[in-house]
Amino acid sequence: MSALKDLYKQVVLEHYRKPRNFGDLPDATHAEGGHNPSCGDQLELMLKMRGDTIEDAKFTAKGCAISVASASLMTGLIRGKTVPEALALAEQFSQMMQTGEAAPELGESAALQGVHTLHTRVKCATLGWQTLKVLLERAEKQV
Repeated sequence: MSALKDLYKQVVLEHYRKPRNFGDLPDATHAEGGHNPSCGDQLELMLKMRGDTIEDAKFTAKGCAISVASASLMTGLIRGKTVPEALALAEQFSQMMQTGEAAPELGESAALQGVHTLHTRVKCATLGWQTLKVLLERAEKQV
């Protein structure tokens, strides 16, 4: 199990040091900010959507390794997904943070499953996902 934990740590550190999909998305159709007041993490999530499909996703953030890595992993995972598919992934991630059990659909995001034992860090890991849920629920109402 130690080798698996080491692999998960490597994934998290790699996505923190070199976050994927980091930066502005000038042609974003939807944007939402998120903030974790308990530690000060801040995130801006931007999506380019066509209909109910997420064509592109980017974020900017100031925060800890867990929040940045989680947003990096999330933005890669949700590209090409429909709103219901992305919301289902957000629910699966939330469940993983409660139980420590990762659904296969979460892919590399499962690297964060150990965070569920670090209760003060769960909000860091879920910041991007909670922001995504707010953004998509708001987008659904606009249709």
